[in-house]
Amino acid sequence: MLILIKLILAHLIGDFILQPTSWVKEKEKRKATSPKLYLHVLLHGVLVILILWDFSLWPMALTITLAHSGIDLIKLYAQKPKTKTTWFIADQILHIVSIFLIWVAFTEVSIDFGQILQSPRILSLITLILFLTQPTSIILSNLLKKWSDSIPSQPDQSLQDAGKYIGILERLFVFSFIVTGHWEAVGFLLAAKSVFRFGDLRKSKERKLTEYILIGTLLSFGIAMVSGLIFFSISN
Repeated sequence: MLILIKLILAHLIGDFILQPTSWVKEKEKRKATSPKLYLHVLLHGVLVILILWDFSLWPMALTITLAHSGIDLIKLYAQKPKTKTTWFIADQILHIVSIFLIWVAFTEVSIDFGQILQSPRILSLITLILFLTQPTSIILSNLLKKWSDSIPSQPDQSLQDAGKYIGILERLFVFSFIVTGHWEAVGFLLAAKSVFRFGDLRKSKERKLTEYILIGTLLSFGIAMVSGLIFFSISN
């Protein structure tokens, strides 16, 4: 496990701390012909060796270097201006997954994924987390539809899909607070949201919008809390 942590540390240093913005822009412009791409990849290999401080693991460092270069090239050629955020997230996920798989391959760690997926606790955790994201957003949207239709649309006053992602994040926060036994943090989160959101709405005297957001917030928090209680009942 210590080796895996060191590999992730090397990735974070190489991809975020030691990669200037000018390198990123040049890579996006010149792609495979950019010298900065190969310098960046070489830097990753050197960092892996230095942080591991075990030169016998050079095959692992070389494999990570090659995997990193392949993933970066895929992103550079596949991403478009409108999909840069999506490809940034995909790029980081692929890097972490490749590091994990390479670590498993070179350290001969025995991981029984079949047994892991047979655990009710892990399966319920994965299921409930997924449920609290897009599925719950769709459920709330349908439950609140009759009220949302009566509220005038104001697209210039809100970021696109901001409400959906705020709801997903708050449900995941509430769920994590409950499963870790920190109920007081749920109250703090609700109070913080009330201060930031409902204060402005009260001043603007938008009663319908205030009531709509209040109902949505309470439903969102309620679903997250029930999900946390379901996880407790399954895991205990």
